[in-house]
Amino acid sequence: MSEPNSLNKLWAEGGSAVNAWLAINSPVSAEMMAKAGWDTVTIDTQHGMIDLGQAMTMIQTVSGAGAIPLVRVPWNDPAWIMKFLDSGALGIVCPMVNTAEQCAAFVSACRYAPDGNRSWGPVRIPFANPPEYKDWANRSVATLAMIETQEALDNLDDILSTPGLDALYVGPSDLAISLGSPPNPVPDVPKVLKAIDAILEGAKRNDVVPCIHCGSGEMAKEYLAKGWRLVTIQNDAGFLVAAAKAVL
Repeated sequence: MSEPNSLNKLWAEGGSAVNAWLAINSPVSAEMMAKAGWDTVTIDTQHGMIDLGQAMTMIQTVSGAGAIPLVRVPWNDPAWIMKFLDSGALGIVCPMVNTAEQCAAFVSACRYAPDGNRSWGPVRIPFANPPEYKDWANRSVATLAMIETQEALDNLDDILSTPGLDALYVGPSDLAISLGSPPNPVPDVPKVLKAIDAILEGAKRNDVVPCIHCGSGEMAKEYLAKGWRLVTIQNDAGFLVAAAKAVL
């Protein structure tokens, strides 16, 4: 059986990803989005209205449509991280990673020993033979730590030097709030833009892949040109509302 697509492999080969974001708890919606041609599709279980059972069905749907399924977990909790990995997620986006210790705990939950403390028990994995999955998962499951607070900025190099961390992910709205500005999916406040630039430089310094949530296709194109390697454009709920308003 051939190996499934891997975001880490895409990055290692010099590629960048355009990522879809799912907040609607529907495998039909997930299938429609995945078939639209995104490289990766993230199922948001933090702010999206999606529970574990729904997420597993959506992971199956996304994988069947040929996209790489990622999950944003509700929090930096090994129980959630391991559940979604055992359900077939090929990457984890972890919110509010503010210290090196928090990042190390996140990465450890995504890796089997000796690289981490993930418990063995993959229920739904992309291999017929589970032992093959262990080594593949340790090198191929993508770990994305969200950098979205002043505290994370203060600890940036310590966080990004965590062994096993593949990528960082910027949430511009939470970052803006932490810096004392209103949330904005298309950041325009100078101090927020300066912080985002500093995060990009930190990623380059530590050989970590930079990823960011974008409020528009234009922003995504601009940030890809700047060197960001995964860009998310809004989410499915936002697309639905925008299209409905446009029709009306």
